[in-house]
Amino acid sequence: MAAENDPLATLDAHPEAARLRSRKLKDGVATLIVDATGLGTADRAAVEENFRDAALAIEGVSEARIAMTASQPARTLIAVGAGKGGVGKSTVATNLAIAISRTGKKVGLVDADVYGPSQPTLLGTNAKPEAEDDRLIPVEAHGLKFLSLGQLVSPGHALAWRGPMATGALAKLIEADWGDAEVLVVDLPPGTGDVQLSLIQKSRPDGAVIVSTPQDLSLIDATRAIDLFRKMDVPVLGIVENMAGYICPHCGEGSDPFGSGGAEAAAETIGVPFLGRLPLSPAIRSASDAGMPPAAGAPQDADAFTRLAAAVLAELEKVRR
Repeated sequence: MAAENDPLATLDAHPEAARLRSRKLKDGVATLIVDATGLGTADRAAVEENFRDAALAIEGVSEARIAMTASQPARTLIAVGAGKGGVGKSTVATNLAIAISRTGKKVGLVDADVYGPSQPTLLGTNAKPEAEDDRLIPVEAHGLKFLSLGQLVSPGHALAWRGPMATGALAKLIEADWGDAEVLVVDLPPGTGDVQLSLIQKSRPDGAVIVSTPQDLSLIDATRAIDLFRKMDVPVLGIVENMAGYICPHCGEGSDPFGSGGAEAAAETIGVPFLGRLPLSPAIRSASDAGMPPAAGAPQDADAFTRLAAAVLAELEKVRR
């Protein structure tokens, strides 16, 4: 439409003109519909204010009404669980999320381990999330957006919560303002309790990754976790065998303090994919304690997690076919 017939046509020169979906001027009131897809809260507010200022600067416009709309991104939710604690599940979840982000995907990490939130330590930041319109705004670290209850409570304080409080907290984390995140990796608490059931019933993961060490005691509980996801019709993407093998930094001798190959054998018996092994490594331990996840480091440090991410994404593609 020519500018002389449509005063709002001057908005075609606006820097964000590609987001303008509709414009109308009636009785001095300019009504604009603007696509906010992919914008975070702050950027969304800035674009809205810029369009308002631009409209009010047009002769004949006395009021500007801006409607911001956004299509929801197609978001993949990957649950990382374990039948028991102490198997390195949170470390695996953190590095898996970072490794997936390094494939070019935009990734969010939810620390739903409400009784032992460790992602702030693993990611090396104690930054507190802000909230807007009753929604949390995730913090960013190592190329991820992440939220953890560990950000909301003082260090060392126990979360003595019953099931409904824990599941309510999980809902707040999942329903946060994740912006354009394509993948959400959810670090679940160990076991098969209320938090797992709530996630499955309300958010329906696209797939679950189970972390286990090689020994029988851990695999017994990992099998229970797999059984829960299967009963709830959540695809099990596979088992990760963590703490598999140790190379002495002094003599170079290899040993298997937790056994070897147990998770791979269990995966074959149960009928789920085996996603790979991660070593029992002082380097991984020290880097994680320092808030420098190996997956975010040099290629030789990130290699095991890069392979794990590739295996997980490949299994996701299979279950979608």
